[in-house]
Amino acid sequence: MKAIGYHQPGSIDREDALLDLDVADPTPGAHDLLVRVKAVSVNPVDMKIRSASPAPDGAPKILGWDAAGIVEAVGEAVTLFKVGDAVFYAGDITRPGTNAELHAVDARIVGHKPTSLDWAEAAALPLTAITAWELLFDRLGVAHGRKQAQGSLLVINGAGGVGSILIQMARRLTGLTVIATASRRETIAWVEQMGAHHVIDHRKPLDEELARIGHAEVGYVASLTGSDQYLPLFPKIVAPMGRIALIDDPKSFDIMPLKRKSITVSQEFMFTRSMFRTPDMIEQHRLLNEVAQLVDAGVLRTTLQERMAGINAANLVQAHRLLESGRAIGKTVLEGF
Repeated sequence: MKAIGYHQPGSIDREDALLDLDVADPTPGAHDLLVRVKAVSVNPVDMKIRSASPAPDGAPKILGWDAAGIVEAVGEAVTLFKVGDAVFYAGDITRPGTNAELHAVDARIVGHKPTSLDWAEAAALPLTAITAWELLFDRLGVAHGRKQAQGSLLVINGAGGVGSILIQMARRLTGLTVIATASRRETIAWVEQMGAHHVIDHRKPLDEELARIGHAEVGYVASLTGSDQYLPLFPKIVAPMGRIALIDDPKSFDIMPLKRKSITVSQEFMFTRSMFRTPDMIEQHRLLNEVAQLVDAGVLRTTLQERMAGINAANLVQAHRLLESGRAIGKTVLEGF
């Protein structure tokens, strides 16, 4: 089958950074689906792994942790899906990725594709939707299914992939006042489209920006990038007994200055369930099905922003460069082999 991967990690500017490959078809296990991939999207995890993670001995490293496609075969233990089902999912970081014509994935972390979206629109959603959902409802502890009368959420990096869907979830599924950071005209417009009540400029001191809009303190912070950079301000801008959840990888993050306000700090990593085969792995199946229902009901929308025709090395290189530039908005998706 066709696939895209690498033999040596490194810069995206290397000629062999990503290569078109011909590899053996995967063999699904008992709990697996074999999916014919129709579209994939690109996430920061792809860049991190490509730049630093060695390939397995004697085999290429295949990236990709977002896909939409059609089930071609099911393992003997699978009861959730049948051949021919349209699905979307984010995969498992411990297994080969979705940048391939055929992909084996555990059915317990797969959802039924939203019927109202095409392949590319659906492929934009899984990883960021899972991350945003777990961050909002599990890590930050915001009540699910009940509109809160008060409270505010600060989303740092609102125009990114996770921020784009998180803003929608917080605006439409909770009663929180949603404040997003953005600085460029196009990113400000984007986060407003996603549903942010207020937009503040992350190039300026966040405490001054929050005071400007009448929210000197916030109860919740989704720190999606630059967490160590903003840490000195968190003791000031987070309310007593507030909560912070981060998804980035700061070299250090000293939470002791947050003790006086009893601020809770959590980390969100959407691969935890699949990586450790947790007893509640199937929650990601249920979560994705609920997201699909919300999309089909018009409550949530795809965050697809850039569509590329052709899942191949040349297009993936362009997508990685766009993401590394820091100027990407929403999600970039490649469709069709």
